[in-house]
Amino acid sequence: MKLEEDILVEDLIKDVMQSKIVVYNDDVNSFENVIICLMQYCNHTIEQAEQCAQIIHNKGKYAVKTADFAKLLPICDALVENGLNAKIEQ
Repeated sequence: MKLEEDILVEDLIKDVMQSKIVVYNDDVNSFENVIICLMQYCNHTIEQAEQCAQIIHNKGKYAVKTADFAKLLPICDALVENGLNAKIEQ
C-alpha cells in the first residue's frame, strides 16, 4: 500500500518531467499552415488544431502539446522545420 506522501512525490516527479511545446504567433505563417502542422505532427483533430491556432493568434502563444522532453523534441523540431516558431518549455 502506498502512503499519501509516496503518491504526492510521484505526482511531483511527473509534473517536473512534463514539458510542453509552445507555439508563438508570427506574421509569416497562415492559419492553414499552423493547423496542418498541428494535425500532422501533434496528432490534433481539425477542431483542436483550429482552436490552438486561434489562441496562438489572439494570445501570442499557446502550449500545443505536453509530454516528456524526449517525446516532444522530434515533434518540436518538425514544427520548426515547417516554419513555426515553437520551443519546448518546462
